Amino acid sequence: MGSLENQNSYHHTISSDTIGKVITCKAAVAYGAGQPLVVEEILVDPPRRKEVRIRILFTSICHTDLDAWQGENEAHRMFPRIFGHEASGVVESVGEEVGELEVGDHVVPIFNGECGECAYCKSEKTNLCETYRVNPFKSTMSGDGKCRFRTKDGDPIYHFLNTSTFVEYTVLDSACVVKIDSKAPLPKMTLLSCGVSTGLGAVWNTADVPSGASVAVFGLGAVGLAVVEGARARGASRIIGVDINPDKRLKGQAIGITDFLNPKDLDKPVHQKIREMTDGGVQYSFECAGNLDVLREAFLSTHDGWGLTVILGIHPTPRLLPIHPMELFDGRRMVGSVFGDFKGKSQLPHFANQCMNGEVKLDEFITHELPFIKINEAFQLLIDGKSLRCLLHL
Repeated sequence: MGSLENQNSYHHTISSDTIGKVITCKAAVAYGAGQPLVVEEILVDPPRRKEVRIRILFTSICHTDLDAWQGENEAHRMFPRIFGHEASGVVESVGEEVGELEVGDHVVPIFNGECGECAYCKSEKTNLCETYRVNPFKSTMSGDGKCRFRTKDGDPIYHFLNTSTFVEYTVLDSACVVKIDSKAPLPKMTLLSCGVSTGLGAVWNTADVPSGASVAVFGLGAVGLAVVEGARARGASRIIGVDINPDKRLKGQAIGITDFLNPKDLDKPVHQKIREMTDGGVQYSFECAGNLDVLREAFLSTHDGWGLTVILGIHPTPRLLPIHPMELFDGRRMVGSVFGDFKGKSQLPHFANQCMNGEVKLDEFITHELPFIKINEAFQLLIDGKSLRCLLHL
């Protein structure tokens, strides 16, 4: 990708001239649900206490960005807004009381922050932070409840998922910024902000899938394929991919699925087919589609007595879980996973090193690359199911 050359040059060209000053730069601003993003110049304020300003070099589009932009949930409709939460870049400046980051550091933003000091961060049982956890309803900075983005007319532009990366410079709470090895390839590190960490972490951390295990993955988008990669890396013996898009078969096989099922091609429910294939069901299933009917199939595809289903899909529906409490008495369990149960600031740097060392293969996930100005084209690629991740160059 010619990435190292870019990284090193950017590392040396971060200028001290902008520190403490308002920066004028390009952003892709959403002014309404489903309306094309407007690439225009905006104003970005300096970071305040416990905040960091980052020069974004690469960003990509996740389905969460797509759903929020389309305004499927009315509570998410806050405009104008800068979406985006998968990115990589370089620290431009830091606010007061930021000790762990400095100008020039290579970083990735995370939507699920880690302050390191609250009861949640000190607990080994959760990766949620009391203050900086993922919150799709939050649209301002934690410190003062205000925005760091403004239009040229001075009107506030709202933040998104603690990150807002569809912009050349963004301001984040330092709890949501992870320093990575300066030798790590920044384009690929973008994937660690969300999709790959979420899917792979669900296998390694949430389910702790052992070598030789059987796995079914429902929904082969970027997160689902990251689950496949995690299962492959762990040495799973059977990895069944399930998707209604037949084009997902080849991509799934390239990453590591052993079997592909398209529910539209079956004359029976998917869970029945999987039980037949696996002598009663898989040990682990992962729901990555955000569809409750799919979730029920995933749950029933696991083996009674010990099956575990991990929920990764985002479910906008007001409907509740599609299971009866008595079904849990058969020994199947179900659990949700946020950001793959990674504690971002303390555990992601090691994960980045594992990716650099080749333990995790990231090449298959970036299917397209475009200049930032073509961001609306990148959105369309995702809508049409043609891309996993389109990397935008800023």
